[in-house]
Amino acid sequence: MAALLLAGCSVTVKDPGYTPPAPLPPLEQLKQAALTDAAPFAAAGDVLAFVTADRNIVCALTSARGPHLDLPYEPNNFSDPGNRKLDTVPVAHCELAVYPEPKEADITDTCSGTGLGYLGGSALLTQGKTTYGECRSGVSAMEAAYGPRGSVRGGTGSQGKGPQEPDPQGNKDIAELRVLADGVNLERNGLRCSAYEGGVACGNISGGVAFFISRDHYELVPPEGKNTVAAPSKAPKSP
Repeated sequence: MAALLLAGCSVTVKDPGYTPPAPLPPLEQLKQAALTDAAPFAAAGDVLAFVTADRNIVCALTSARGPHLDLPYEPNNFSDPGNRKLDTVPVAHCELAVYPEPKEADITDTCSGTGLGYLGGSALLTQGKTTYGECRSGVSAMEAAYGPRGSVRGGTGSQGKGPQEPDPQGNKDIAELRVLADGVNLERNGLRCSAYEGGVACGNISGGVAFFISRDHYELVPPEGKNTVAAPSKAPKSP
């Protein structure tokens, strides 16, 4: 940028030769961004959850028992007595309201052998693995709330159903979750998430594994510097 002094006033004009720096890769963003205080993002138990400023992404730094995730914004079986014998591991999970389709190479489930129903709009990070998409019938909670036909209008609570009584387990509707500001990190049990460049990166720095998701593309960073899978989107979609 250049400043011109005219009659005691400064006028800023764009420098035609200026090229903005490229955005940081997901792992670099997670390494370099400052950590923010986790307390305001407490959702239920020791789970941390947030939404992005544009209300397109909701994420939770949480735990899993087998395939059962402890999510404050989705019904789940994490606490069922039969699942308590399973190992509890830290994970990061995100959902999108508007999202790209998964690449064929990233489809990791046959959906009970049907080969149908594997949809984009969700990402999962464990200590050593990332996935994009899942077998799902219908829409996710985030898509139901903020997708093209979503029911939330101006954050009315309980996915558009008006103010509700507090959940006894401390769970929160997506509309009640705090916004994670761009450019900062939230961390729980060695996993970090950062909102930047119109999306969210989550990763395990020590394991060298991460993902980045946004409304028009996603990127999976496998562990140990294996080939990164970057998927530009076809048209963003919401089934």
